[in-house]
Amino acid sequence: MCKHILNAQVAIRAPCCKKWFDCPQCHAENANHELRKTNEMIFMCKKCRKAFRKDMTDTYEEADEYCPHCDNHYVVEAKTPVAALGVEGEDARVDNRMIKDDRVKNVPQSAFVETDIDARLG
Repeated sequence: MCKHILNAQVAIRAPCCKKWFDCPQCHAENANHELRKTNEMIFMCKKCRKAFRKDMTDTYEEADEYCPHCDNHYVVEAKTPVAALGVEGEDARVDNRMIKDDRVKNVPQSAFVETDIDARLG
């Protein structure tokens, strides 16, 4: 699972060490050498788990953006993780159930209930 690209559709086989990585940054973090450049890339589709080769010297056409085995579109805009702070859900002003802690029961306060009567009397 790649922490750099959240929607990686293929794994890339590094030509230098013959290991599979989700992105070049994953290779840089895990390997002690630089990624060797090559004209032929080997990919493995994460949908059908089949490997295929792409020649990068020819013109890259729109048909080359799909897995030849399952037609999974693997050339997509990369989604990188972004730090965000927020509350997931609807607007809290409309529905405040997500803010309320259901573990704490609201005990109705009454003058007739004798709780901490010694503290109040002194």
